[in-house]
Amino acid sequence: MIIWSKKVLLIIFGCLVFGAPQALCATSPLEQVKVAVDQVIEVLRQGELQGEARRKVLSKLLRSRFDFFIMSQRTLGQHWKKATEQEQDEFVRLYSELLEASYIGKIEAYTDETVDFNSEKIDGTRAVVATVVHSNNTDIPIDYSMVKKGNDWFVYDVVVEDISLIKNYRSSYGEIVRKEGYAGLFERMRKKIAELHEQPVWAREKT
Repeated sequence: MIIWSKKVLLIIFGCLVFGAPQALCATSPLEQVKVAVDQVIEVLRQGELQGEARRKVLSKLLRSRFDFFIMSQRTLGQHWKKATEQEQDEFVRLYSELLEASYIGKIEAYTDETVDFNSEKIDGTRAVVATVVHSNNTDIPIDYSMVKKGNDWFVYDVVVEDISLIKNYRSSYGEIVRKEGYAGLFERMRKKIAELHEQPVWAREKT
């Protein structure tokens, strides 16, 4: 599995977590991504909000902005249709928990990254927002695939330097399902989640 840097993953999730009140004022996917930046930075700058309390706030915002169901479908690919309803539900639950446990620490590692919002391409209820992250004199292109539900746009894939988050997981998870079945995949995911929860925040930032 390809491992992106701490700052890249920070921007992936930090730029796309935002609360409902401001989001309702932003109609386009690009505008909603811009709102995300201000929302997350506001949370991170609140000195009185620290530790587990801050992580709970970030967790709630993260889960409100990502469509983990579509992400799960696309990550499992052909294996999704072969799974039972119970297996599908369990994968969505574990996948969302794994992503959250993996990246909350990286969101908290915010320093001085900046983002240019270059363009948006809208095709019905789907859109792609193209951005460039500036970090330590390095420019990193990041595209967000989004789906519209009601008045809001939700993320279902992130592409960093032409590497898709979904395709990245699909490759490794598909191999595990073929060799060990869903029972084997779920056991691996549970162990990884447990390991991440046991790690202090500084250790998560290095994973």
